[in-house]
Amino acid sequence: MVSVPIHSSERVDDLLTNDLKIIQSDEVFSFSLDAVLLARFCSVPVRGHIADLCTGNGVIPLLLTTRTKSGITGVEIQDRLADMALRNVQLNGLDEQIRIVHGDIKDAVERLGHGSFDLVTVNPPYLPVPSGEQNVNSHFAAARHEVYCTLEDVVRISSRLVRSGGKVAMVHRPQRLVEIFCTMRQYRLEPKRIRLVHPRLGDEANMVLIEALRDGKPEVRMLPPLIVYNEDNEYCRELMDVYYGRQTTLGEKEKE
Repeated sequence: MVSVPIHSSERVDDLLTNDLKIIQSDEVFSFSLDAVLLARFCSVPVRGHIADLCTGNGVIPLLLTTRTKSGITGVEIQDRLADMALRNVQLNGLDEQIRIVHGDIKDAVERLGHGSFDLVTVNPPYLPVPSGEQNVNSHFAAARHEVYCTLEDVVRISSRLVRSGGKVAMVHRPQRLVEIFCTMRQYRLEPKRIRLVHPRLGDEANMVLIEALRDGKPEVRMLPPLIVYNEDNEYCRELMDVYYGRQTTLGEKEKE
């Protein structure tokens, strides 16, 4: 592990896979299950170019390195998170595979190139900006609400970054599924694989994983639902396997 500066409010956690480490802080939004699921759900090119929008502290690029040799570019607008992401890359000695771009995703096409990527991943803020009082912590507010980018911004930019025939993978809330589908089709992204995530058997889904194909034909696969907790209130076997690195893909074998 490479030595990097760790600030007083930060800690170094295990990513529980491939001996990866990650710098986190309770003062900013730490990664959660949705990021792990997205990194294991998306179809990755063996070699190519991947962009991760709203990358936060860089958890998705870190996890993707366990699945591919592709170059990965993470884009993050918040100063503190972009700095954490950069140090996380350095901490794990992944400078040659991952680069972190500090900036607005709305400028990403101009900075990174139209159609330059084989895959775009994004774990965006899930909620519109509320009309009332927002979370006093600006980092938490930006992680949860569309402060810096809307759903349409995310879809539009993803569509322009990915090449024709490339893929865009997103994790979001099922309540916005119709809006997501309509917006994707507006920007030439055709949903191809969908998997709903349920906390427990009998509960409503609280996450949805979506993979779309740029300029794809209309045909979608509904994958089996993922039930996070079993009857013993423990992670299900599939989730344990991907969370602890025993399996690098979620539900399906890696495609060559």
